[in-house]
Amino acid sequence: MTLPAQAQIIVIGGGIIGCSTAYHLARDHKADVLLLEQGKITSGSTWHAAGLVGQLRSSASITKVLKYSVDLYKGLAAETGLDTGWKMTGCLRLATTPDRWTEFKRLATTAKSFGMEMDLIGPDEVKRMWPLMDVSDLIGASWLPTDGQASPSDITQSLAKGARMHGARIEEGVTVTGFHMEGRRITHVETTQGLIACEKVVNCGGMWARQIGAMAGVAVPLHPVKHQYIVTEKIPGLALDAATLRDPDRRTYFKEEVGGLVMGGYEPNPQGWVIGEIPENWEFRLFDDDYDHFGQHLEQAIARVPALANVGVKQMINGAESFTPDGNFILGPAPECANMYVGAGFNAFGIASGGGAGWVLADWVMNGEAPLDLWAVDIRRFSDLHRDRDWVAERTLEAYGKHYTVAFPHEEYTSGRPHIVSPLYDRLKAAGGVFGSKLGWERPNWFAPAGVEPKDIYSMGRQNWFDAVGEEHAHVRAHAGVFDQSSFAKYELSGPKAAEALEAICANRVARDIGRLTYTQLLNSRGGIECDLTVARLAEDRFYIVTGTGFRAHDFGWIADHLPGEGVTFRDMTEDWGTLSLMGPKARDI
Repeated sequence: MTLPAQAQIIVIGGGIIGCSTAYHLARDHKADVLLLEQGKITSGSTWHAAGLVGQLRSSASITKVLKYSVDLYKGLAAETGLDTGWKMTGCLRLATTPDRWTEFKRLATTAKSFGMEMDLIGPDEVKRMWPLMDVSDLIGASWLPTDGQASPSDITQSLAKGARMHGARIEEGVTVTGFHMEGRRITHVETTQGLIACEKVVNCGGMWARQIGAMAGVAVPLHPVKHQYIVTEKIPGLALDAATLRDPDRRTYFKEEVGGLVMGGYEPNPQGWVIGEIPENWEFRLFDDDYDHFGQHLEQAIARVPALANVGVKQMINGAESFTPDGNFILGPAPECANMYVGAGFNAFGIASGGGAGWVLADWVMNGEAPLDLWAVDIRRFSDLHRDRDWVAERTLEAYGKHYTVAFPHEEYTSGRPHIVSPLYDRLKAAGGVFGSKLGWERPNWFAPAGVEPKDIYSMGRQNWFDAVGEEHAHVRAHAGVFDQSSFAKYELSGPKAAEALEAICANRVARDIGRLTYTQLLNSRGGIECDLTVARLAEDRFYIVTGTGFRAHDFGWIADHLPGEGVTFRDMTEDWGTLSLMGPKARDI
C-alpha cells in the first residue's frame, strides 16, 4: 500500500471507538481523516464484545452520549447498507435486596429527569415478560424499553463503511511505532509503512492505547482484564425478542442470541492480564476457557434461569477488555501532549458508548472543547499517580469487582491506600480521623468520637458518620475549626506577563493589589465554566493559584494551554506546601 504523506487527523485503532470517531469526523466536520489499524477492523476487543446496549448512567451528559448511540444504531444500516444487528428489546434489571430496590427507585427518578422512560415493576410482571426466569427472590425490577442489543462487529463495519462514504481513509495492517515531536506537539506519526505528517492524533487503540500514549509521553491509565461469557445452544421457550437481563445481585447478565443465551458476569475476584506491554500479534485472540473461574457465574445463572441446566454451551468467549481505575471510560485531550486526543478504556460497555463517544470526541478534536459536560470521563481527571501501572492494575481490579455492587453514597475505594499523605496524617488518624481518598491524597472525612469505631458503615439511609459530622459543623459554626487542606492543587504563575495573561483568561479581575485574593472562574468559548479557583497576588510578577484536588491536571492543562508562549513561567507546586485553614466566627480572635 501507499500511505499519504500527510493527513489532517490520524485516528489510531479500528475498533468501534476509532471507527465511530472517524465516521463523525468525516460526516460532521468534513475532516481529512486517516484511520490506521494494526490488524483488521474489530480485531482487538470489539469483535468479542457481548453487545448489550444500555443507556442510563448517573451523569446526564453520559446518558445523552449513550442515548445518541441508540439513535445512531437505529438508522445506520439505512445509511450504509450494512446491517448492525440492532434490536430494541428493552432491559430488565433485577432487585433482590432492599438496598438494590432503593437504588433502582433513585435511578428511576434520575431517568425521568434525563427524559428517559424507566418503570419499576413487580415479580409477577417480570415473570410474564421472562417466563423462564425464577422470580421467587425478587423484590422487583427496573424496565427500560429503549435499551437493546447489537452485533459489535456489524456495527463497527457499518461505521467504517460510513466513514469511507464521507471521505475518510482506512488502512489495515499498519502499526504505529512512534511519533516525531516538537515540544508538546506531534508533527509526524511513525508507522511500519512510513512517516505521515499530521495536525492531530486521536488515540483509540483500545488496550494498546496506553502503549501508544506512552510513545508521546501520555499516560492512559487502563488495565486489560479477562472477561468471560458463554453462548448456549437453543433454549426451548426462549422468545427471540426476550429483553436483555441484568441481575446485579447475582453479578450476571443475559441476552438472547439465535434462540439461546449469551451469559456473563462481573466477579469480585477478577483476573487481570499483563501490566506490561500487550503481546504482539494479539489479533482475534482469546484466552483458554476457564470454567473453574467462570463456575461462580454458571451457578448463579442457573439459579436465575433453571433451563440453563439442560442446554449445552456452544462457545465460551474469554477475551481481554480494557478497564479503568474508576469504572468510567477515557475521552479528551491528553494533558501531556498538545495535539493528542484519547478515546479508550470502555470497561466492557464500548458498544453501548461507541456511537456517542465517537460523536463527542470528534467534536472535541475539531473545536478544542467538549460539546457537553464530560468531566466524568475526561482524561484530565487523572494525575501522575496514574502513571504507576501496578497501582492502576490494583485499583482497576477493585473497580471491576464493584461493577454490579450496590452504589452506596460516599463509598470509597480501598486499594492502593494510603498513597499520598500530609505531614499531619498520623496525628489526624490518632484523633479518630476516618479518611477518604481524592486523586491519591488521604483526607479525613470525619472524626469518630470516643467509643465509636473509626470506620465508614455504608447504607442507603443516614450513615454512621451523620451525627459526628453534625457535631463538627455545629462546633465550627459557633466557634472555630482547623482544616488540613494540603491536598488542594497549588500552582505558581510568574514573569513579566503573568498579570496580563491571568487577566485574559480569568472571568474576574485578578490583577489586584499585592496581597489580595480573588475567587474566579475560567470560561470556555460558550461561557461555560472550565475552572473554579482562587488567585492570590504575591508580587507584581507572581501569582499563587489554588484549585480543587480532583481538578489538578485539568486546571493546570487548561491554564497552560491558554498562556502566551513567552513572558510567563507556570509550575505545579502542590507538594511544596502543607496547608492549614482556620475557620469559624472566632478564627480572628484565635
